[in-house]
Amino acid sequence: MSSDERILEYDIDRVVFEEKSPYQNVSIVHSGTVGNMLVLDGLQNLASKDIIYTETLMQRGKEDYRDKEIIILGGGDGALLYELLKEKPKLVLMFELDEVVIRGCRTHMREVCGDVLDNMKGPNYEIILGDCIKSLDVMISQGRKFDYVFGDLTDIPVSEEEHDTWKFIKDIINISLKVMKPTAKYMTHCIGIACPSAIKSFENHLEELDEPVEFSTDVALIPSFLEYWQFYQIWRKGAK
Repeated sequence: MSSDERILEYDIDRVVFEEKSPYQNVSIVHSGTVGNMLVLDGLQNLASKDIIYTETLMQRGKEDYRDKEIIILGGGDGALLYELLKEKPKLVLMFELDEVVIRGCRTHMREVCGDVLDNMKGPNYEIILGDCIKSLDVMISQGRKFDYVFGDLTDIPVSEEEHDTWKFIKDIINISLKVMKPTAKYMTHCIGIACPSAIKSFENHLEELDEPVEFSTDVALIPSFLEYWQFYQIWRKGAK
């Protein structure tokens, strides 16, 4: 399904992984066009040919991650972690709730995650299972500060009426700001550009955060989404 709830058709020829976790239905299917594709609760999430999604999210070539300290919220497919580690960061912490996603992608999505999910900890990264808000609270209690926080979690709602999801998104950004260095950035995806009212709602919610922020945007055509997707780079007002 597209971001504006149009039905999409894929050339899927087989299911390579399927398991119901305590949180969601996790499937990985194979498409002749986009390769293996992670599907969560029936919605396409990431496919083998979606490198443009990860590169746009991280603004490859525009941001310098060398020797930086980074948090990933979500990202259980391992793609963002895998690509960030190529940039020689000092440390990447990935907070992922669903072990089933990691286990499925470790075997069936290696084109996007490489071998990064084979071990939960490496020389400059660690994958921490659990609620990302609780993990952020631990970082706050320890006084930790980071250069980048990536919100690779849920899509924003199409409707303004979905109050719980909007509250979750605002809470995540507000808590993330507490672990961000003064000049740090919060990097996230948003929704398809076919949903201008949802994009406007997201930007309105950014104006209601605990701290004033500024932002820039980017757009990319994501192969498995079959549509253009909007991404945000958010920082404290006056910090850029």
